[in-house]
Amino acid sequence: MNISHKTPKDIEAMREGGAILGQILLDLARIVEPGMTTMQLDTKARELMKKYGTQPSFLGYRGFPSVICTAINEEVVHTFPSERVLQDGDLLKIDGGVYHKGFHTDSAIAVPVGPLGRASDTIKKLIKTAEIALSSAIDLVRPDLPVRKISRIIQEVIERNGYSVIRELSGHGIGKMLHEDPSITNYEADAPNFNLKAGMTIAIEPIFCAGKPGVKTMEDGWNIITKDRSFAVQVEHTMLITETGVEVLTRRTDLDPLYPTLLQG
Repeated sequence: MNISHKTPKDIEAMREGGAILGQILLDLARIVEPGMTTMQLDTKARELMKKYGTQPSFLGYRGFPSVICTAINEEVVHTFPSERVLQDGDLLKIDGGVYHKGFHTDSAIAVPVGPLGRASDTIKKLIKTAEIALSSAIDLVRPDLPVRKISRIIQEVIERNGYSVIRELSGHGIGKMLHEDPSITNYEADAPNFNLKAGMTIAIEPIFCAGKPGVKTMEDGWNIITKDRSFAVQVEHTMLITETGVEVLTRRTDLDPLYPTLLQG
């Protein structure tokens, strides 16, 4: 396993990039509304990356054509922005990455489309569970923590709420490369036998669905959907393992989680 440990200079670059990415996702989430297309969101993301003086991690990655992924409802991950129009009641996942001063950061947010008060109970519970799974994992992170404990707590939160882990997808190390070792699964059985170390940077991303866990990849070779068309959700943060705990590098600056009212109770 090839683990990348970051120098103070590396960490500062990722800290800057992470702050920019967190702000970009927050800016995008705030403009989501019924009637807009996901391509319009991608255009806005390009504008924001230019404004903040950074580059997209996703554009051109293995041929990926966009700067963000915009998965709706049963779409799980890796969905191209398109002329698809967002509808009131949709569940949108925005996944983005930036490449800043030689280092990547990666983050994702789940957004109800339309007024929060009209969001379905299904969407509210999916987002709440995802944020709790992510925050519960983050609360554990510290030097020498076995990765399997991260995987275990994520799986426990997801399954306790009646949902299914999508096992084909996982979190990962991150740094000079968008995807580095170790893999951080969202279930314990296949978690790597590895302990976290100070100076590592990782992306934790719970990914699960409301129905059965089976997924399929569409003809474009990227877009992954649930086989039973149940709604899926993804949230993600990039973080640094410090000498005493963890620093979330992609935290959204003034409102994280994005919908605190939704996550209460």
